[in-house]
Amino acid sequence: MTVEYPENLPDALQMSRGEFEREARLAMAVKLFETGKLSSGQAARLAALSRVDFLHELSRFGVSSIQVDVAELENDLAQAMRAHDRHQQQSGH
Repeated sequence: MTVEYPENLPDALQMSRGEFEREARLAMAVKLFETGKLSSGQAARLAALSRVDFLHELSRFGVSSIQVDVAELENDLAQAMRAHDRHQQQSGH
């Protein structure tokens, strides 16, 4: 994949060309992970990092390593409520 960018951009960011390209690749992988388009493993491969290293880099971008959508949260909450109700019935409360 080739992405064109102004030749002076890395200098403006006080980076070498290689550093800029690695950072841009990582930023793209982070965004695709954050939006749920890639798993952490897929994003790590895109960024040319190990999965553990990729997960550590997420905090630098303000992204949580745990990506859960609303449906998953609602399902988890419903399961917790059912478990709580069963426990209450078994303990006689």
